[in-house]
Amino acid sequence: MIKLLKPLCAALVSTTALASFAHAETLTILMEAVPDTEYVQALVPEFEKETGIDLEIEVVNYAEMHTKLVPQLVAREGSYSLIVVDFYWVGEFFKAGWMMPLDDYIAKDGFDVSPYVPAMMDLVGAIDGTTYMLPFYNYAMGMLYRTDLLEDEANKSAFKEATGMDLKVPETWDEYLKQVAFFTKGDMKGVVNQGLRPDPIAMEWSNYLFANGGEYMDDTWTSTLTSDAAVKALDDYKTNIDKYGPVGAASFSFDEAFNVFAQGGAYSYITYNFFRAAADDPSSSQVVGKTGIAPVPGVEPGKTGSLNGAWGWAIPKSSPNPDLAWQFLKWVESKDVAVKRALQGGSPTRTDVFDDPAVLEKYPHMADLKALLLGSHNFPTFTYTPQFVEVLGRELSLAVTGDKSSADALAAAAEEFNELAEKDGLKK
Repeated sequence: MIKLLKPLCAALVSTTALASFAHAETLTILMEAVPDTEYVQALVPEFEKETGIDLEIEVVNYAEMHTKLVPQLVAREGSYSLIVVDFYWVGEFFKAGWMMPLDDYIAKDGFDVSPYVPAMMDLVGAIDGTTYMLPFYNYAMGMLYRTDLLEDEANKSAFKEATGMDLKVPETWDEYLKQVAFFTKGDMKGVVNQGLRPDPIAMEWSNYLFANGGEYMDDTWTSTLTSDAAVKALDDYKTNIDKYGPVGAASFSFDEAFNVFAQGGAYSYITYNFFRAAADDPSSSQVVGKTGIAPVPGVEPGKTGSLNGAWGWAIPKSSPNPDLAWQFLKWVESKDVAVKRALQGGSPTRTDVFDDPAVLEKYPHMADLKALLLGSHNFPTFTYTPQFVEVLGRELSLAVTGDKSSADALAAAAEEFNELAEKDGLKK
């Protein structure tokens, strides 16, 4: 049976699915209160029926997860059979030795990991050649845009006259910036940004960095945030907020920014790809049927600036029943079950799910999401990723508010990144 601990989710699943199994073995999983968790919950009765294993899912808000996990992970035997890991925590959990290698399980059962998007496996899968996680769901970022504005003939003529370019889904960063400027007219803004520190601005600005051809570091784990590309990326971000965005965007979180876009107040918004489906929800959006999503364009056609993001499944070394945990893990990540999750609205991590005919028929934009993921860039993952996000968010905000120049803010962020990388023993 499924036992949901607080907070209760909307999609409660029957607790009587296996009443006949009086002495069923039990798995316990800690998960975040997000839609992809609900999609798993809805399907678990099938697993219980097939195996006779009971599943208890403890669902908590993101802010509580790390605090609840750590005491269980350091224990000789913890309470959680299986956990989900945000990419922010991968470096910390790996270095602490809290995650069990999965390669023996994968080999024994012939579980095929090749369908996973390579960037997903790099972010929440294999570390130094050993598989510690299977990707659960993605929250990579892309560019939401108004299809109706791009298709308008008057807009096409005016944009061509103003820029010499055809008005279409932008293929380069320069083309996108020209569109942002073009569509800023009165109450209509060319872009809305999520400038709240630390996480929203750090994640969104990462797309600007990659779009300009910048990177966070080189192969020696030395920061490259003082590069010309990084400085231009921050200048571009400041310009979009100050000149082409709504008042207050410097303090918007992603929900507030999305609301501006969903109410028809902006041409574009660089955000998490799951907001694409929300744009077609008539209960919260006035741009239903008028929204597309594309990879964030890069410095040249074929290059993208999209930031990757994902959660992974892991079996902790403190798991009281790792063999049973693997039994659930290989079931929930099988193609059949992954397709069922996607059909509910989930965010896939497997290419064969993106390509599934039933998924594409229900969600044609999955083809765009696949392209977005295949070209996505990963944020630095190491023991101090959360601390670096705090640093980066602080410095980006100081630049946006005019308290520091772009160059000075990025120099400060680079210096602290280098100190954290040195502390983590990563500098080469």
